[in-house]
Amino acid sequence: MRVGKIKIKNYKIFQDFSMTFNHDLNIIVGDNETGKSTLLEALNLALTAQLSGRNVQYELSPYLFSMGAVKRYIEGLQKSPETPLPEIYIEVFLVEDFEGELAKYKGTNNSERRDCPGVYLRICFDNDFSPEYKEYISNPQEVQTIPIEYYSYTWLSFAHNTFKFSQLPSKIMLLDRSEQRLQSGSDKYIAKIIEDTLEKSESALLSLLYRKQKEVFASQESMQKINERISANKEEITDRDMSVSIDISARSNWDTNLTLYIDDIPFRYIGKGEQGSIKTKLALQTKMEKSQVVMIEEPETNLSYTNLNKLVHSLIKSCCEKQLIITTHSTFLMNKIGLDKVIFLGGTYIATMSDIEESTKEYFKKLPGYDTLRMIIAGRSILVEGRSDELIVQKAYLQLHGKLPLDDGIDVITVGGLVFKRFLEIAIKLNKQVSVVTDNDGDYEAAKARYSKFYGISNIKICIGEDNSYPTLEPQLVKANGIAAINDLLGIDYSTEEELIKYMKSNKSDCALAIFEKGEGVKMPKYIIDAIQ
Repeated sequence: MRVGKIKIKNYKIFQDFSMTFNHDLNIIVGDNETGKSTLLEALNLALTAQLSGRNVQYELSPYLFSMGAVKRYIEGLQKSPETPLPEIYIEVFLVEDFEGELAKYKGTNNSERRDCPGVYLRICFDNDFSPEYKEYISNPQEVQTIPIEYYSYTWLSFAHNTFKFSQLPSKIMLLDRSEQRLQSGSDKYIAKIIEDTLEKSESALLSLLYRKQKEVFASQESMQKINERISANKEEITDRDMSVSIDISARSNWDTNLTLYIDDIPFRYIGKGEQGSIKTKLALQTKMEKSQVVMIEEPETNLSYTNLNKLVHSLIKSCCEKQLIITTHSTFLMNKIGLDKVIFLGGTYIATMSDIEESTKEYFKKLPGYDTLRMIIAGRSILVEGRSDELIVQKAYLQLHGKLPLDDGIDVITVGGLVFKRFLEIAIKLNKQVSVVTDNDGDYEAAKARYSKFYGISNIKICIGEDNSYPTLEPQLVKANGIAAINDLLGIDYSTEEELIKYMKSNKSDCALAIFEKGEGVKMPKYIIDAIQ
């Protein structure tokens, strides 16, 4: 079983949202507050009817509804008491791994009226509370939010049948590495993964051994003496026998009291990075007889570069047997696993790179250090060749706009001239606004020709110095300002352009930093001005 598509209405940030998933691996990226966590939460909610580990009925809140839906309801209520209450609707279209696997979930009870397998969850007003609701809206001016107390949920398959989570042919797992679910010293999440890893007979044996150990504890001579003393002082409490012991009922299970040990250290006392890594790998290694959907939120959290690389290999190995849905802020993870699996989420906007050129995908996989994610997340990017170019562009922007580019959501990224076209291909797929600042290297026409396929694309801007006599940044700065002004700014004294340019090229970073820090009146080359306007 795999997830094919999800549709969400009025759930938190998503007012009317639809997204299709890859059958194997999905890497979801986006800025903060764009809905990455909410997407995983909604998917898990529709497939399990659980929120924060509890049945959704006990977690209902007005804050689950999109602000827009609540606002429309409040405004409409002021005009008419017949204004319908908002409802949350999440439907998940499922895909069979083999024919007949999801037969009981197949039907046309979905928004597309397609005959396919799937489930939906609906949170809406319960008509049993109609009298109470009429009283609630009797004075519309006092209504500030929706009456969530009068809501309930419906959880059905596309065949319009009720079902239980345990009846699904595949396990669904949501792993939030930042969340610690501890109770009575046990990580319930770890216990659940271990239980899924064990065979049914092994789980039963573990439970039996645990109960026997509790019985042994209760039969100890010292424990019996303690109970005799307790019973001797029972007169004012009860006329029945009274003692203390460990609960050996079926409800008192091993999974709430036993914990995982790593090198004889309880799991919750090891480092956070190791905790997250173990949780993720255990989730990936659960039984393979049934295909699984595993959702992982930011698997890179608290991991070093080396351990992240190990985790990446585990993810790649597992995605042929499981459907993985991962949110991340890690460029390394994104580049290494594959840009063609990236889904960019920008609130209600979605873009994919499923048809990116194979050579570009392989390039970033082999050289994953390039910060592609910065460009993907930024509102706009300016790509430059080196650190000195980056400082000069930042200075030019500060002079023109009175603030640094990042203050306007613009990221100046050093990528190196040979990689420009790789980044631009990504920018085209995701419709990202990108400017390129590059040297002419003594041949302006040849430099233009290198980027000929990108001219005329509305979101791409190529900025190149036109004068072949001034092929790189340093000569361009000298041309724009003159020898005397640059000498004065850098605290040096050269009499010719050749000597000054040679010095600047030999001290690129120092010269660029001096211009950034002290060059208040410095003039910028035209091609740099073009990039920042």
